[in-house]
Amino acid sequence: MEIEGKIILDLPEEGGTSKAGNLWRKKSWVLETFGQYPRKVKFDLFGDRIDQVRLEAGKSYKVSVDAESREFNGRWYTDLRAYAAQEMGAPQMQQAPAQQFGSATAAPAAPADPFAAAAAPAADPFASGDTDDLPF
Repeated sequence: MEIEGKIILDLPEEGGTSKAGNLWRKKSWVLETFGQYPRKVKFDLFGDRIDQVRLEAGKSYKVSVDAESREFNGRWYTDLRAYAAQEMGAPQMQQAPAQQFGSATAAPAAPADPFAAAAAPAADPFASGDTDDLPF
């Protein structure tokens, strides 16, 4: 799953020792998605991936995550674990097709009223004055 947005919060790194005696590290960020209704999404990086993926607050990224839920004491918890992130460049305006292919001519202008061509017929076909309106 991929999430696009801007990093708004860089949380401190956490670490410890597991029950098996292994050291672990976790780093979390909060990303605010783009769109009409932005959402705040917290995701984590674990272990060596913290050093491989560099994220900075205030920059926009496309983050690849895996979602996983688990139950603990009758409650459910969901984690988003990131495995890759790519910084997003500045948004680019889409060019007209004529400019994309290097043509010097301008693209044809769109009609002012796209529904003008589908105007109603000039005469009402049922107003012929014939009282017999049965088709047979």
